Amino acid sequence: MTATTQPRTYLFVPADRPERYAKARAAGADAVIVDLEDAVAPDAKPRARDALADALDEAAPLVVRVNAAGTPWYEEDLELCRHPGVAAVMLPKADGIDAVCHAFESAFKDVLPIIESARGVEEVRAIARVPGVARLAFGSIDLAVDLGIDCAPDGGEAELQPYRAQVVLASRLGGLAAPIDGVSIAIDDAARLCADAERSRRLGFGAKLCIHPKQIAVVQAVFVPDPERVAWAQRVCAAFAAAGGAAVAVDGQMIDVPVVERARAVLRSAGLAA
Repeated sequence: MTATTQPRTYLFVPADRPERYAKARAAGADAVIVDLEDAVAPDAKPRARDALADALDEAAPLVVRVNAAGTPWYEEDLELCRHPGVAAVMLPKADGIDAVCHAFESAFKDVLPIIESARGVEEVRAIARVPGVARLAFGSIDLAVDLGIDCAPDGGEAELQPYRAQVVLASRLGGLAAPIDGVSIAIDDAARLCADAERSRRLGFGAKLCIHPKQIAVVQAVFVPDPERVAWAQRVCAAFAAAGGAAVAVDGQMIDVPVVERARAVLRSAGLAA
């Protein structure tokens, strides 16, 4: 039996390149984000919004990353997001509950706030509790700039681990799905991308932002449990059920409630009923 799973991969596509929308949809990502913010030059933003409006399709809804609150394009972006072809609003520079509430109330869509500033980290627990917030995202590059952090050239971003942990903790306390980690900019370095995704998974993230279709398969492979892990989880749950909820040995290890909960989480992440 399968269970509903959250998206694991979110693929960005520039809003001013409508010819790429269909390719992005067909690339295999769990969700496609049409980007009106960073990917579009200021003088091209109105044209990009018009191109997106023409391409929206209720049968294949897209996530839209709008421009940040306070920019000249913000309100019109939110107005467009009322379209039934928009699945959710990704809100950049989310640094407090007011902007998040306004986005939800203006677009009538779920909001995915990106935590990418010092103020956003400070307010992240409050943001996670705002009605309409579906999931948090972590903006690693912008946060590092805002905090003046110079990450080591190994690409591991160990310097950002405390802030990632804050987003994971806020998501858990707010009852949200595991958050979405930021992008990896090395498009052709599969080993680096795999290591980044493994770090995200180990820290408690449930998805990752992608900037190129070739990143999708690597990220999905990390976030989907391998068959051996799934088989272990099934053995654990079956043995625990057979023991009537008492501690029981499986594969030479003692299994109790915390281990069973971990096994159930593995099954859920594999899209199976726990």
